[in-house]
Amino acid sequence: MNDRIVAGLDGSTESLAAARWAAREGLLRGLPLHLVHAEEWSSPRDLPMPTSDVRRHWAQALLNETADELRASHPGLEVGIRSIDGRPAAELASVAVGANMIVLGSRGLGTVTGFVLGSVGMAVIQATVRPVVMVRASEDAVPHPDGRHTARELLAGVDISRPCDALLAFAFEEAARRACALHVLHSWSLPPLVGYGAAYDPRVHAQLEMSAEASLHDVLAPWRDKYPDVGVISRASLGHAATELIRMGAEAGLIVVGRRIRRSSIGAHIGPVTHAVLHHAKAPVAVIAHE
Repeated sequence: MNDRIVAGLDGSTESLAAARWAAREGLLRGLPLHLVHAEEWSSPRDLPMPTSDVRRHWAQALLNETADELRASHPGLEVGIRSIDGRPAAELASVAVGANMIVLGSRGLGTVTGFVLGSVGMAVIQATVRPVVMVRASEDAVPHPDGRHTARELLAGVDISRPCDALLAFAFEEAARRACALHVLHSWSLPPLVGYGAAYDPRVHAQLEMSAEASLHDVLAPWRDKYPDVGVISRASLGHAATELIRMGAEAGLIVVGRRIRRSSIGAHIGPVTHAVLHHAKAPVAVIAHE
């Protein structure tokens, strides 16, 4: 059963922000939080390394201190801890098999550079079909009254030419839990057969925009019916999807994007739009795997 939230913890400010975000999410969903430290210790030849006992003591102290902090700030939240030796990405993905979601920290280098998504975060996203949320350290600077997510709207990016039920289910359920509005964005480009003259014809733009808006409305209709209390603001716009998501999601509480599940080990497992959003968005980003 998917009965818990897993947060990866390595002692960085980003992972601590992720653990705090995961605690608020656990409170929202009524689920326990499991803090997991996984690390493969190695060093170049001739460089000193801490002994295994020292490493284990440090990891255990980190887990205990963080768990105590979260229990104190979120009364009633069940917090478990686990320390694992091994490759972090593989171990975290393995632990997440039975989890509701996995939450990781991601380094940010300012508003221009955005996320620097480490190899562990990228590998976990590729290796698991569970939702993965990436959180920047700056999320800790946002006020969260009563230890809960602050009231900010959600943003979901959809490609109406592909199945997106898993993504929309996650986005609508999260918006319903938070009692906030959900923005849904579909960005489209001019068809390659549209000539240069037609590309600048406002009538062509208007016709294509109407068609995209109608298709998006049809995709969202059953979800609006299922979640009548969720306020939905939908938009179909001409432009680059990643650029629009990053711009519109600057003040969002969460950006929801998707990735296709690939059974083959060959080829990209994270599409260019999701990849760009992960690297440059300011808000937490949830990556939802779908067929």
